[in-house]
Amino acid sequence: MGDLTFQSVDDAGTRLEQVGYLPSRAISTVAFLLDRLEKPVLIEGPAGVGKTEFARALSQALGRELVRLQCYEGLDETKALYEWEYAKQLLYTQLLKDKIGELMTGAGSLKEAADRVAASDSVFFSERFLLPRPILRSLTSERPCVLLVDEIDKSDPEFEAFLLEVLADNAVTVPELGTIKAKHVPRVVLTSNNARELSDALKRRCLHLAIDYPTKERELAIVRRRLPGISEKLAVSVVTAVSRLRKLELKKAPSISETLDWVQALALLNADVLSGELVAQTLNLVLKHETDVDKAKANLPSLTAPES
Repeated sequence: MGDLTFQSVDDAGTRLEQVGYLPSRAISTVAFLLDRLEKPVLIEGPAGVGKTEFARALSQALGRELVRLQCYEGLDETKALYEWEYAKQLLYTQLLKDKIGELMTGAGSLKEAADRVAASDSVFFSERFLLPRPILRSLTSERPCVLLVDEIDKSDPEFEAFLLEVLADNAVTVPELGTIKAKHVPRVVLTSNNARELSDALKRRCLHLAIDYPTKERELAIVRRRLPGISEKLAVSVVTAVSRLRKLELKKAPSISETLDWVQALALLNADVLSGELVAQTLNLVLKHETDVDKAKANLPSLTAPES
């Protein structure tokens, strides 16, 4: 699988569709620009609208490996960048103890012995013992890749500042080894659910894309693409009900993947249309909070009413 550059906005849209992702024109445009400009993109929007899926589809459409960094509170450089394999270093120390003994032979003082050990630091602090984490992996990979920094808004501002520096230089500094530059500039996708406001500096560095829940027409097209054997009547009734659920004031609105789960479950129950009784029995597939389920049940007639 080689690196396949997008030739145009239409080419980006076609190739994203070919891997199962149905992009809007705005999404296709951003995909083309992030590839050709080699700029990261920050995608913001509610959970479940396809932000992470965009990165997966992008990697497939470009023929690049996907490297994912899942962000969380307390994430630091070490967990995102690299670690030293201390157990492996200790093993090598045991295996090479005779050589280390020879190195110490004749040392006239503790300082001289320490200097001799220090002179061999490069043996034990080399790439042989370096364990790359996602960011370093994306820079040192022999194959071009897409780096997905998922839910950047969950990380701390200090990590965000560190990431900004990496994105600006496409390089990182490992104190024991020096600066490591990208073998191939990764295509970078950052996602945010807007849990906190991101810095202006990060936003300036990135292209920006806002993805909201899809229109009924686009969600229906996604259902048709992903579940081609499902009856049209059932698909339409579920997508309509989900669209109406999202207009209620819920703690968590249904995602696209939950729409697909609901359609599949109803098909397994041999349903050919969504009735009020079926909605009540299967709401737990799309709503994950009891208060949301109660609110939906209170609005059952409107969820299954035919469109005027």
